[in-house]
Amino acid sequence: MIRTSIIMENGEIQSDVPLSRIKEKDVKWYWVDFSEPSSKDIRLLKLYFRFHPLAIEDCLDDFSQRPKLDFYDQYIFVLMHGINSKTLDSHEVNMFVNSRFIVTFHKEPVSQLKQIWEEMKEEGGELSPFKVMHRIVDRLVDDYFPLVYKIEDRLNRIEDNTNEEADSDLMDELFDIRHDMSKLRRTLVPMRDLMYRISNSGRLNALKEEQLYFNDVYDHLIKLVEMLESYREFSSDIRDNYLSINSDKMNNIMMTLTVITTIFMPLTFIAGLYGMNFVNMPELDEPNGYFIVLGVMGLIALIMFGAFLKIGWLRFGSKKRRKRRRLLRLK
Repeated sequence: MIRTSIIMENGEIQSDVPLSRIKEKDVKWYWVDFSEPSSKDIRLLKLYFRFHPLAIEDCLDDFSQRPKLDFYDQYIFVLMHGINSKTLDSHEVNMFVNSRFIVTFHKEPVSQLKQIWEEMKEEGGELSPFKVMHRIVDRLVDDYFPLVYKIEDRLNRIEDNTNEEADSDLMDELFDIRHDMSKLRRTLVPMRDLMYRISNSGRLNALKEEQLYFNDVYDHLIKLVEMLESYREFSSDIRDNYLSINSDKMNNIMMTLTVITTIFMPLTFIAGLYGMNFVNMPELDEPNGYFIVLGVMGLIALIMFGAFLKIGWLRFGSKKRRKRRRLLRLK
């Protein structure tokens, strides 16, 4: 689908006009939007607008291109990325821009462009192609923020774990979050580099009036990337803390089993000693020998249990374990 808006020399805005009207003499500038274009629409890029084949190839490439800025004789070509809020997959928004026109091309609907299109009907006389370009970029970047803030909320929920979820479930979610952060980072970092080039390029003389606005978008992208980096470190800390907690649990279990085994070693020795089938064993004729041996075995077990408890090899305090887990999370 192709939509066309023209801004006349007198400031009048006319939307959804035939494409043929963009060449009229009293047209100050125009915006043509290719949304989900058909093969017939795509041919217009070359036959009607005569854009460079390499730029058209970038628009049509099925593989996601890195955000870029290319300079041509009569216009610039800008490729930017929006993000699907549900899947976090990126989608391309291509723009051909000069002082007389802006042509946008995208294979799927872009809500930000639809909003700006409606806004232009009211304030088109105050806009220009480069101002529309800035507005598109600004809206795309602004929509990154809720996705990054959502990552922060998910990490905080895992750290607090107020629902006492199982560690294995939390770790699974944590790795899902790290995967989402990687997808976001693959979009944000190239966009940051692109905005740095736009803000600092000496060849974009037409952007001098909007330079401050593009610098502001660049600052937003720097903030977003820094937030993602801090969340990556935060997630690594949470992961390491949970691994430390699980390792501590395993050590406690192994220590408890070792203590139990150690307590039963002398008892097993005594039981084995008197279980031998020798004839001359004086203690076997003792009337109270059975009860004496049981008492000695019980005394040995109590002494060893008390000794292990005193030196801290046995820990039964669940409060202490919970406190230790909280301390690990706060590190």
